[in-house]
Amino acid sequence: MPDYRQSLEFGSFLTPSAGDPAWVVDLALVSERAGLDLVTIQDHPYQSRFLDTWTLLSWIAARTTTVTVAPNVANLPLRGPVILARSAASLDRLSGGRVELGLGSGAFWDAVAANGGPRRSAGQAVTALADAIAVIRALWSDEKGGAKVDGEYYSLSGAKRGPAPAHDLGIWVGAYGTRMLGLTGRLADGWLPSSFAAGPDVLGEMSARVDDAAREAGREPAQIRRLYNVTGTFADVADGSFLHGPAEVWAEQLAELTLQHGTSTFVLASDASTDLERFAAEVAPRVRELVAAERGEWESAISR
Repeated sequence: MPDYRQSLEFGSFLTPSAGDPAWVVDLALVSERAGLDLVTIQDHPYQSRFLDTWTLLSWIAARTTTVTVAPNVANLPLRGPVILARSAASLDRLSGGRVELGLGSGAFWDAVAANGGPRRSAGQAVTALADAIAVIRALWSDEKGGAKVDGEYYSLSGAKRGPAPAHDLGIWVGAYGTRMLGLTGRLADGWLPSSFAAGPDVLGEMSARVDDAAREAGREPAQIRRLYNVTGTFADVADGSFLHGPAEVWAEQLAELTLQHGTSTFVLASDASTDLERFAAEVAPRVRELVAAERGEWESAISR
């Protein structure tokens, strides 16, 4: 299994605005040209102002050659694990292994219900997500025979497996509550919180819960990639807040999160091409340098 403490990646988190479809695709192309590793799209299927996330991700994957694409995060209640499993695996094969699956338990339950989806309590949503992960992994498995999962919300009773992804496709969970963090440690390949919902001051405590759950499940915490959606403002002068100031300040703050909490992927939520370009050209290389210097890995930093 990979040790994600040793791998730093940077990406973009884009708004799928239906008002100007070419605009968001252009931002994805800007992300790739700038050297970012990842392009992610928020997923709110009940939002009529947004393009469908999977359709948009497929279009972006076809227009790019190097970036990984992922929903950030897929809305489980309105998509369902069987369709998610086969959609993600199909796009992974079509793109040459450039897909990861960000997965969420759901939110905005009134909107979900208005579109024919279930209305779940917090506890029900956690159980449903655990069922969904079991279903997805069963369908991706190369085991012989039909897939069977006896879940409370999602089940399989001899379903045909496949298609299998082109690579070891990860499931990244957006999690904040105690039970969801525990699920992430037990079952997920990555943890994907956002700075606008969980600031850097609480990241350590939440990450520790993921670590504890992983160890209890017999897993190494370092096998779970730590991602972080971030927002910020580039400015000439820092004001002491998170990601507000020159690129050097951004780099120092992000490097600190890597060194303290093992955060290895930073995803910038911005629809400004200039922000994405500065993030790729000025912040990402400096974060790698600072982390490598602290770890005594200057040769690794220079080789990037």
